[in-house]
Amino acid sequence: MNILYSALLYFQKRGYYVCQRIADRLGIRAKVVRTSFMYLTFVTVGVGFALYLFLAFWMRIKDLIYTKRSSVFDL
Repeated sequence: MNILYSALLYFQKRGYYVCQRIADRLGIRAKVVRTSFMYLTFVTVGVGFALYLFLAFWMRIKDLIYTKRSSVFDL
């Protein structure tokens, strides 16, 4: 258990250090950078899901409009 806890602390320290350096470079708080990354993650996942739904509905509507007919007598 101690090995997992030390590994967790190591990755948290290194990961937060990246946000700290970005914040120091921009002159803002590190907390703002961290929350911005979290919000950006939620937004990008939401945009991808919305795009997927749009394409699914568009393809379904396209299939309903343009049906493949084998001959002229299928009208």
